[in-house]
Amino acid sequence: MGEDIKVIVFKLGNEEYGIEVEKVQTIERMLPITRVPKTFTFVRGVINLRGVIIPVIDLRGRFSLPLVEYNENTRIIIVAVNDMEVGFIVDSANDVIDLNTDQIANPPEVVGGIKAKYLQGVAKINDERLLIMLNLPEVLNKSEIIQLESIEE
Repeated sequence: MGEDIKVIVFKLGNEEYGIEVEKVQTIERMLPITRVPKTFTFVRGVINLRGVIIPVIDLRGRFSLPLVEYNENTRIIIVAVNDMEVGFIVDSANDVIDLNTDQIANPPEVVGGIKAKYLQGVAKINDERLLIMLNLPEVLNKSEIIQLESIEE
């Protein structure tokens, strides 16, 4: 018997993704981003959120998806990963749903061009709706976390 969890649903292109609510600190509209030199291309820079400097990653860039212009729907989801706050830029974030962990199946090798290592699994919401659950620690691997931590200092 699986456990019930709450999941923030966000979009990249036509795909819907999920992050467990307990890992999400806040969801913000786009904020001014300060570029940081000598970082990975998908690291957009840092934001100052209520006095806290937070590195920001464009998830489209992280997953090698085509980049798009930001608009009024674009959001920054602030998550806690390995004792560090990181912002993920997504196309939109507009839903919170209840899921049972039994609904989450192991991920196929590739979903929407994204490698399985970034995915915790795929949840079947109903006959027409699948939700790709992110594996947050893998979205940021060790070397990237070290580089992002150096930005915060």
